[in-house]
Amino acid sequence: MSNIFSYEVPKIDSESFFTELEDENVTIKTIVSNTLATPQTFVQECDEWVVVLQGCAKIEMDGLTHKLKKGDTLFIPAGTEHTLLKTKKIVIWLAVYINK
Repeated sequence: MSNIFSYEVPKIDSESFFTELEDENVTIKTIVSNTLATPQTFVQECDEWVVVLQGCAKIEMDGLTHKLKKGDTLFIPAGTEHTLLKTKKIVIWLAVYINK
């Protein structure tokens, strides 16, 4: 058993990833972002669904900027470039990666 809200705070402008569950087709991770000011671009080989559990963030995907706050979700299809533009203070995400 683990607690998503028990985490070590990463350094400013960085993130930590914690695997909560790993299966053949699904991986669930807790991501903790600490005051990101440097944009970070990602492209996953699998579908990704994220929910913000704490904090707020801005993600750019397909030319649109998504402002996410606590409780907001976003689906990111496999192979889609997306950029985490900024976070405000500590952001805790739950990310579900789906392999087809």
